[in-house]
Amino acid sequence: MIDPYESALDAIPGAHPYPRTSRYHDAEIGVHRLPDGTEVRYTKRRLLPPLGEAADETAPHTVNSGERVDHLGQRYFGDPGQWWQIADANPVLDPGELTAEPGREIDIPLPGGFHG
Repeated sequence: MIDPYESALDAIPGAHPYPRTSRYHDAEIGVHRLPDGTEVRYTKRRLLPPLGEAADETAPHTVNSGERVDHLGQRYFGDPGQWWQIADANPVLDPGELTAEPGREIDIPLPGGFHG
């Protein structure tokens, strides 16, 4: 659950390039200078910790029929927009793969644990 104070900070223009709930919040911001001197800001690559290290900071969840990652984001983090935390903790390219097959066991990051 996101603290209301933190949410208020996100409402201040320029306080953060990405809100605290974004998977890119802690990503480093780079600046590229074009030949004419124009500066273009960009988000540098966001690297995930090795999944072996993340396993100690997750709990298993068995997927039920009809579940989606946004449902799980709501269930475990109180915000469906936090689905990306689950996607980061599991080795798939498409987050839809995580819940496509009922009975599949996936990793759910523990509070304060794995952060991609």
